[in-house]
Amino acid sequence: MRILNTIPVWLLAFTALACSSTQQVPTAGAENIKSIVAARSFVFRAQTVLPMSGRTRQVAGDGYEVMISKDTVNSYLPFFGRAYNAPIDPSRNGLDFISTDFEYTETAGKKGGWEITVKPRDNRDVQQMFFTISENGYASLQVTNNNRSPISYNGIITAESSRKRKK
Repeated sequence: MRILNTIPVWLLAFTALACSSTQQVPTAGAENIKSIVAARSFVFRAQTVLPMSGRTRQVAGDGYEVMISKDTVNSYLPFFGRAYNAPIDPSRNGLDFISTDFEYTETAGKKGGWEITVKPRDNRDVQQMFFTISENGYASLQVTNNNRSPISYNGIITAESSRKRKK
């Protein structure tokens, strides 16, 4: 009789183990993250969008990312939230811009990792992009806009872009 009572418990445990996620960060480790952040050449790949109002959205695999290099910030991110002014060009939705004139500030994080602030000077819409990067490659990004509500993204840091660059 005791065996019959424990069968549902074992089935539940095996089902929970089978459904658990085992997704790994596709990076080569902490030394690789340290070197690409120090070189100012990394790509933030967004996986989750957290708008100020509304629901959280998963965007992993859709190619949404921010490419940072020493001389360029190339942003291709979605935006979900409130816009205070309508965009002049309706085909340019989201946070889709390229900046070559920007301020880049890097500081060490409290628990390891880095905090990076990027302030584009040649973009009227984006005031600031604030990256919080952990030593193992996970990162969050908070974007403050002039004409839109603030928005946050969670994702990973990699060395290479998944998007094909326009020539």
